[in-house]
Amino acid sequence: MKYPVEEVFRTEGVPEFTFVKPPNYNEILVDIRNPGKPTIIEGQSGTGKTTVAKKIIEHAFPHGDFGYLSARTASDMARILSIADGTLQGKWIIDDFHRLDSSVQARIADLVKVAAENFDASLHPKLVLIGINKVGSELILLVHDIAKRCGIHRIQPADKEIALRMISRGEEKLNVLLDDKDAIFNETKGDYWLTQLTCQAICLSHDILETQDSQRTLAYRQDDVRARIVARLDNTYREPVKEFARGKRFRPTNDPYFRLLRLVAAQGSSIADLNELANAHPDVRGSINNIKERRITIVLESKPICDRFFYYNADTKTFAIEDPAFFYYLQHLDWESMRKDCGFRSDPHTFDWDFAISFAGENRDLAKTIVDLLEILDCTIFYDQYYEANYLGTAWSQQFKEIFGTKARYIVCLLDFHHAEKIWPTFERECFTPRVEDSAVIPIYLDDTPFVGIPKDLIGIDFKGCDPSNTDLVTDKIVYKLEEKLRSV
Repeated sequence: MKYPVEEVFRTEGVPEFTFVKPPNYNEILVDIRNPGKPTIIEGQSGTGKTTVAKKIIEHAFPHGDFGYLSARTASDMARILSIADGTLQGKWIIDDFHRLDSSVQARIADLVKVAAENFDASLHPKLVLIGINKVGSELILLVHDIAKRCGIHRIQPADKEIALRMISRGEEKLNVLLDDKDAIFNETKGDYWLTQLTCQAICLSHDILETQDSQRTLAYRQDDVRARIVARLDNTYREPVKEFARGKRFRPTNDPYFRLLRLVAAQGSSIADLNELANAHPDVRGSINNIKERRITIVLESKPICDRFFYYNADTKTFAIEDPAFFYYLQHLDWESMRKDCGFRSDPHTFDWDFAISFAGENRDLAKTIVDLLEILDCTIFYDQYYEANYLGTAWSQQFKEIFGTKARYIVCLLDFHHAEKIWPTFERECFTPRVEDSAVIPIYLDDTPFVGIPKDLIGIDFKGCDPSNTDLVTDKIVYKLEEKLRSV
């Protein structure tokens, strides 16, 4: 019998011919089979969580009395909500748990806790929750002691023996021999999905589309296989990369999202704690810090294509690429080509912020309105209260020297007699007035107070006598002009 290569080395769905049990398969089976024990299978996408769970259900519950539901499937949500409300009993897998609304997560967490405390299977649904990981840790946070009472598992990656067994099963079905299987294992590092995809790509590079009449040996050419995989994935993933990298409103200098993606792709994990990432990379710390609070969320909410491929938890600052194929694509992408494709300029001077705003405390409400409106337009602005946590333990004086002196592309200063009299605004002026000659200082005049180092004829924005609480006025007279200035860079 001849088998199609895509059925042998499967990259979608549950493999029929090349499935191999992970090292901890039996431990997971025992907990799923236990009628009263809630079970959690955690780990990032592509590690085989769903495949293993389905194989165990197929083996232990052959009569179909175990249902499968996914938070990604709209038609499954009614039953998931019924389970959460306690009105639906039975045996259920709930996949992609982290995609559920937090209130639904909380109700299911309470069910799991009650079931874990009382193993009477007749009183509670038997639940297997999939997708709980660093991304979806809300369940553990909501019910902190739940780990003691549940079966919690991660799918362990294949060791070399298991990976070679997977490959050999595919070789047997296709009547081929893959050369240098050690190199394949080193490339895939025991990742089940990537092993399937790599083996399929090797076959395709040798025109192997189905079982061969006579055995053939296939050489593994790593660069060629990587290029084939990336080219194959390009049509699917290039657009979401571009859309995310360009932010909510594209500007040739607005590239912090691009820098974030490139940095995540260079690390070993598709999940990143942005606080840790920023601290570990001082050269892009400012870029990450000024988008991690609100702006990433704004981009994902405004662009559905990005929301499908990227996950961000603004509370925990956890950013993730959940699709393993997408992460592989990012790891081996030509980033300079992507930079040009996005339309970003190669600016030798990289700024952490588009603007830094200087103001006296009496004008904080106006300053915050300007900042919040600029953020909606996807501009990066240093505003002290939004970045206090990033600078704990450091001196503002030193930070202001750098922020107002070199790290912000433009300085926006709300000038009035309060700015002239207050200590901190005066110190900020000392930091940024040398940049007047570089046209980097944009004054917003609130009265006619003169300032040393700021020429009276320096062109700025006249806001004298205007109502600072009038958002429409602030938008038209200040915010749009600042964003237009940024677009002219």
